[in-house]
Amino acid sequence: MNVSRIALAGGVAASTVLILAGTASAHVSVQPEGEAAKGGYAVINFKVPNERDDAATTKLEVNFPTDHPLASVMPQPVPGWNIKVTTSKLAKPLDMHGKKINEAVSKVTWTADGGKIEPGRFQQFPLSVGQLPEDADQLVFKAIQTYDNKEVVRWIEEQKDGAEEPESPAPVLKLTAADDEAHGAAATGSDSDSDSDSDDKNAAADQSKDEKTTASASSSSSDTTARVLGIVGIVIGIAGVAFGVLAGRRRTA
Repeated sequence: MNVSRIALAGGVAASTVLILAGTASAHVSVQPEGEAAKGGYAVINFKVPNERDDAATTKLEVNFPTDHPLASVMPQPVPGWNIKVTTSKLAKPLDMHGKKINEAVSKVTWTADGGKIEPGRFQQFPLSVGQLPEDADQLVFKAIQTYDNKEVVRWIEEQKDGAEEPESPAPVLKLTAADDEAHGAAATGSDSDSDSDSDDKNAAADQSKDEKTTASASSSSSDTTARVLGIVGIVIGIAGVAFGVLAGRRRTA
């Protein structure tokens, strides 16, 4: 009896781990391809999972930050989806490459046109964006997901420092340090600088890039690790239940 109870508890615990792993990643998010460096341009992907078992996602609306407007936004075509880019006039013009920009993108909308996100599936919506701000560490995008049963989910809640993740968090794009900072610092040195000083600066730049790559890999692998642990727990739980059943039969015999 004790063996059976332990096996059952193990199976329940393993199932809980898998459920929590799935829940943690089941919201609209945004990630760059590579890095999103301050002051530069980047390709970013909005990942939209379908959270419903009886409805399909047919529309995604992403609202852009107004405190750090982006003048250049180019969507990549997504088969089966229409794309609409909405711009708005700026209260304060942007200066890009010596030109004054009076408008910036305020919203991008993807609407299904033959395509949709079925239950148990996800879709990525890529954008090329820039110029990224130099005075911010992140950009918050507020997204609205619509299902074919008319249900609307608003991913608009901003994360507060020290608080738990909100129920419907807004997608957040983390910005990294500008790629040319280290090289720019080296270029400003005089011709009389020694070779050893130049080597030290290059080594520091390489170390910084390695640290960024490691952090990015760690973040992207966290969800996969949680799912693998959940699956392993379920297998262990099932094995425990089978062992308990066999043990019971032996006692009966």
